[in-house]
Amino acid sequence: MTPAELEQFLNSLVEHQLEDMSLMIWGPPGIGKSSIVAQTAKKYGLDFIDLRLSQLAPTDLRGLPVALPKSSREKTEGISVWYPPEFLPRNGKGILFLDELNMAPPALQGVAQQLILDRQVGSYRVPQGWYIWAAGNRKEDRAAVYEMPAPLANRFIHLEVEVNFDNFKAYGLQQGLHEHLLAFLSFRPELLHKFCPTASAWPSPRSWFMASRLYQAGLSIAPAVGEGVAAEFNAYVKIYESLPDLEAILIGQGASIPFPQEPSLRYAVSIGLAVRLKTAEEALNAFDWMEKKAPAEWVRLYAVDMLRQIENKQLMGRLVMLLKQQPTSGLQKYLQEFKTIIMTML
Repeated sequence: MTPAELEQFLNSLVEHQLEDMSLMIWGPPGIGKSSIVAQTAKKYGLDFIDLRLSQLAPTDLRGLPVALPKSSREKTEGISVWYPPEFLPRNGKGILFLDELNMAPPALQGVAQQLILDRQVGSYRVPQGWYIWAAGNRKEDRAAVYEMPAPLANRFIHLEVEVNFDNFKAYGLQQGLHEHLLAFLSFRPELLHKFCPTASAWPSPRSWFMASRLYQAGLSIAPAVGEGVAAEFNAYVKIYESLPDLEAILIGQGASIPFPQEPSLRYAVSIGLAVRLKTAEEALNAFDWMEKKAPAEWVRLYAVDMLRQIENKQLMGRLVMLLKQQPTSGLQKYLQEFKTIIMTML
């Protein structure tokens, strides 16, 4: 499933209060599994505890035995109690997220199995209102994982998440990923996630956000995505020297500006117009220009990104007002004609 489908699934689990159904999320590293879980917790006002099981020992989860104090030994001589760790939840409602579950050694997975199966370890019991979800990488991701015991695996419902560029682009627009990186990845979407087991740095959704921060600071993106991908990106950025005047298009003065013929430049133009718009009026001006100058598939590409930005910038009310004032607007006709396609992409 795509990251967007995973988000919808998690939302449904919370909305239907299916806290007794433990969940295992599988997928390659760097695609945002833990981020989606954290966003779900934030959306519903839930507490969020992220445990990296690969960094724990069995006693860290099971707790430590402590001898009873003398005042309590009258009938319990020689008995100790187990004190559970402070990081386990004791009240409220939330998500207990066991990340890197299958990177934990078998002994620790055995302790986690009791927590997942019985919602209890020793005398500790997971409070009502807490969801137990986990995540891990697959063997084909070359991660140092252990085989998950069949009894433990059978206690989960399993979801496998794959990289999806359209979901990434929507999130990138929302989070302010640099325009140049968005345009480059639109042109070369296969480089969104390209795992290389022999390289220290390789491209993934996570590393592209790191690359964006480096790029905005004027630094090379190679430490985040690798030398080869960085070289391709640097070559792509040179096309911005031939970029038409996007600001003129946005203010409605693009009548004499042609739509580029080079595909790499076309991506830069359509993404650039969407990223740079500041008002609903500018969005309409750019759409009108695209409708007159560009092939239909590029108009559709711009329209989807434009509507995402309109929503991100909270300009939808103003856009609706403008469309009511212009019932013959090309955008209004376009939205009616491609409503199903656009809503699916959004």
